[in-house]
Amino acid sequence: MGAAIGDILPLAVGVAISPIPIVAVILMLLSRNARTTSAGFGLGWLVGILAVTGIVILLAGSITPDDGDGATTGWVKVVLGLLLILLAFKQWQSRSDTAPPKWMQAIDEFTFVKATGLGLALSAVNPKNLLLCVSAGVAIGTAGLSSGNAIVVWLVFTVLAACSVLVPVLGYAVAAERLASALDATKTWLQANNHVVMAIVLLIMGAVVLGKGLGGL
Repeated sequence: MGAAIGDILPLAVGVAISPIPIVAVILMLLSRNARTTSAGFGLGWLVGILAVTGIVILLAGSITPDDGDGATTGWVKVVLGLLLILLAFKQWQSRSDTAPPKWMQAIDEFTFVKATGLGLALSAVNPKNLLLCVSAGVAIGTAGLSSGNAIVVWLVFTVLAACSVLVPVLGYAVAAERLASALDATKTWLQANNHVVMAIVLLIMGAVVLGKGLGGL
């Protein structure tokens, strides 16, 4: 189980430091309905990561080769790694674009339901986070773990991947006024450096997954 946790740690960190969801939750914490929308977003973000990774873990057994040489699993990881590197390249090309997405400008009008839906979309539909969650699911599902150990690793990945959104939400609940200036400064920096940060994260994660895949061929 320790080896499996080691495999998913960099992927969990990659999801956790994804700038867009962090900026989104900060904007919600600075909005009129801060407590309601941030709670909804945190819930959607957590459930999305949990669901996508869990589904992939269940499906991963079907790609484990019967001959035991790991080639099929290796090729799946190679493809995932190359896709992550490709996304990193696209993010780097967009590094000069610092304009916030249109949905960010409408966050002040969000309800709990809309915020929950956005959290689900950013974790389960957004290509960057989706690939990282799929990569983690493949790593866990093909690690040869017992059901109990697989669940533990799955939950460890989910908690670590979701912590960058959940921690600000929980922190705001207990110390709203003291966090306001720090949240605003973090939001400004992440908006300005979103594509660069994401390009670096995806490149590192892609290299890790690709290396694991090549090692299994």
